[in-house]
Amino acid sequence: MSQQDAEQSDRKKYEFRKVIEDLKEYEGSGTQLVTIYVPPDKMISDVVAHVTQEHSEASNIKSKQTRTAVQDALSSIKARLKYFDTKPPENGVVLFSGAVDSGGGRTDMVTEVLENPPQPIESFRYHCDSAFLTEPLEHMLADKGLYGLIVLDRREANVGWLRGKRVEPVKSASSLVPGKQRKGGQSAQRFARLRLEAIDNFYQEVAGMANDLFVAERHELDGILVGGPSPTKDEFLDGDYLHHELQDKVLGKFDVSYTDESGLYDLVDAGEEALADAELMEDKSLMEEFFKELHGGEEATYGFEQTRQNLIMGSVETLLISEDLRKDVVTYECSNGHEEREVIDRRKNTPTHTCSECGEEVEADEEAREDAIDHLIDIAEQRGTETTFISTDFEKGDQLYDAFGGVAGILRYSTGV
Repeated sequence: MSQQDAEQSDRKKYEFRKVIEDLKEYEGSGTQLVTIYVPPDKMISDVVAHVTQEHSEASNIKSKQTRTAVQDALSSIKARLKYFDTKPPENGVVLFSGAVDSGGGRTDMVTEVLENPPQPIESFRYHCDSAFLTEPLEHMLADKGLYGLIVLDRREANVGWLRGKRVEPVKSASSLVPGKQRKGGQSAQRFARLRLEAIDNFYQEVAGMANDLFVAERHELDGILVGGPSPTKDEFLDGDYLHHELQDKVLGKFDVSYTDESGLYDLVDAGEEALADAELMEDKSLMEEFFKELHGGEEATYGFEQTRQNLIMGSVETLLISEDLRKDVVTYECSNGHEEREVIDRRKNTPTHTCSECGEEVEADEEAREDAIDHLIDIAEQRGTETTFISTDFEKGDQLYDAFGGVAGILRYSTGV
């Protein structure tokens, strides 16, 4: 995938994620929110026929309120289907419609159509409930890349996943391996034999945990990393304890100091080269470059307004946006022609603004308010700037959100802004 395709994919995922977050907020009374997933090979005429049939059967619903709501939702969906040709777009289409609670006993009709999700829709689904069915779409938007993680020494072990950019600890075990000092009354040979048996049993237990977790996912698994001190990890891998199909998936073994849950995170860091294609590594590399410039160079910017100014000048090489950023930007213009912006929470009403130049109180209409990310990406695209969404699932990614307002940039040259 080219950089341009990756950026378009990231932006499309963000736009889908916004809609899904809104849909998940909606609630309906009874089973009156309708969701339809249409795969790419399904004829639109067949979908229309199905909706017509459901509309007819909805007349049997006893509750007049629910009956009317369901039929209205189906009518809205049927009207939207007329905009499609004989078949849906390349990856299919998802339609949502229903009367959602708006407070005070009132309802609002909501209809959303999501065309071409990130992956093809696999099967036709008609769903009627008090909430819209968003889980299949959320699964499509989940970060790609699946790696198994194993850290162990002779005392303990932890097994988990690197799923996209997220480390997920899953299983742990503690060993009964005795220390190297034998108790009195035991011969050295007997103690050594018992200790080797205990080590072997523990390795088998760790392999059992890994096999239980990884074998079922072996066809989706992109690789396995094993970490721990020497010689433990070497003994474990050389002893062929893992399922043979998993053994072939091992990308490498790495020295890590800890074998508790934190060791899984250390393993991801230690295996950075093996995980060079994993999305988390790309994020880490960019954030390390940003911090390097921030502390020792001049080619870094952060904060919404400073980054925006640098974008307009064309000086931003890479725009960094936190995946968790959910803000709007409001543009205010006073009667004296001064233009200023405020970044506000998406759920807050548009506030009045005091012009810093002349002190005039300014109100803005809704047209002056837009999604902060869309605002920045539009400028970035015009200036040939790459945009990357940064996960908060590692320390520096979290700092981008908490300490820098979720927006930063690596510059082509210093601007002093």
